[in-house]
Amino acid sequence: MKAISLVSKECRTVSYVSGPLIFVENVKGVTFGEIVEIILPNGDHRTGQVLDISERMAVIQVYEGTSWVDSSKTRVIFTGEPARINVSRDMLGRVFNGVGKPRDGGPEVIPEARLDIVGSAINPYARDKPSDFIQTGISAIDGLNTLVRGQKLPIFTGSGLPANKLAAQIARQAKVLGEGENFAVIFVAMGITHKEASFFMQDFERTGALERVVFFMNLADDPTIERIATPRCALTTAEFLAFKHDLHVLVILTDMINYCEALREVSTAREEVPGRRGYPGYMYTDLASIYERAGRIKGKKGSITQIPILTMPDDDITHPVPDLTGYITEGQIVLSRDLYRRGVDPPIDSLPCLSRLMNLGIGPGKTREDHRNVADQLYASYAYGRDLRRLVAIVGEEALTELDRTYLKFADEFEKRFITQGDENRSIEDTFAIAWDVLSLLPMEELKRIKVEYIKKYHPIYKGAS
Repeated sequence: MKAISLVSKECRTVSYVSGPLIFVENVKGVTFGEIVEIILPNGDHRTGQVLDISERMAVIQVYEGTSWVDSSKTRVIFTGEPARINVSRDMLGRVFNGVGKPRDGGPEVIPEARLDIVGSAINPYARDKPSDFIQTGISAIDGLNTLVRGQKLPIFTGSGLPANKLAAQIARQAKVLGEGENFAVIFVAMGITHKEASFFMQDFERTGALERVVFFMNLADDPTIERIATPRCALTTAEFLAFKHDLHVLVILTDMINYCEALREVSTAREEVPGRRGYPGYMYTDLASIYERAGRIKGKKGSITQIPILTMPDDDITHPVPDLTGYITEGQIVLSRDLYRRGVDPPIDSLPCLSRLMNLGIGPGKTREDHRNVADQLYASYAYGRDLRRLVAIVGEEALTELDRTYLKFADEFEKRFITQGDENRSIEDTFAIAWDVLSLLPMEELKRIKVEYIKKYHPIYKGAS
């Protein structure tokens, strides 16, 4: 039997069941968000949470689903406590379900603390400015859209594109440069298939990355309502590891579209007025309550960095979920279906990508002095080469000048050598070396965005001469 709080209240007044929700009549003294024990007629226990309260009715979302709930015989016990999760540093290397119960056959976590999954809001005045470089080992991110410790940088992908492969690669390769840095990854999978779950588990076990990963796994056939609690349980664990144990935590959330679909399903069951495309009107606020749990706190050594992964329906970046995500987060990494068809791996389309905090995490002492200049030159030259491709489709390559053909070749080599890297783990120095190699295809006078002293210091021609 599970222990019940002394201030608990028991009811047998279940009115009706709708999807993952049960409606209980004639309740008093119940608070929003408190945890509920549901005891079925056969003695099974389930857990729920109060979603809504009116004068006579309480609406409860049931994490394990509402099958076999009998409205006349089911007992509902209001515990008077908010949703909590047991947390410990021993969670590293373990696999849990969406609400923090072991999924790997191991024992229950011996808690160092039992924390509210909603977390504690960070005082804006206490927030520290993100300023440290995180090396993901992926040139298109490290070189052009640098991830900074404490940032939230989503990956926008399309159905069928290898976002999961990219996520697993970041999870096993990401690190902060410097001696003695404690780094951990919390990998949050929401609504994934058994095949995807098997891929992640095999990849983490094969590479040994699981030792520093806490894996929260909510499968597609798990209760929908559990999906809403999953990112909150994971972020509570991240806050504990970051601000109590001084770890630098990278939280990877995949797939946020599945989370938002669960939010829409619960909203529909509650008969709420729908917003854009049927999503609830409060979805912006709800997403913000997840994304804004990234950051650093003054006086604390640890940090939380987020990489949410989001599949855009019909590759539509204006869909409500990526649209709202873009408002809240600090940039985006975009995967391209065209690059994927042409064999670019990972198919990161650099032009619509952005990291708003990049300038805070690069430069002398962090990456290298020429980083900003090199990134600007790569962007400008690649954008011009892409424009020329469209022009060639109209007028043919014969109409181009010799310089234009050079830019066309640059665009091809940039995708082939800089963006494409497969499973290779590149250091930031490797990324710069490849960038300068590709830039050396252009005439020296075309490198207008790079300072002359950096050209003389890092250009292959000068390095070869020295």
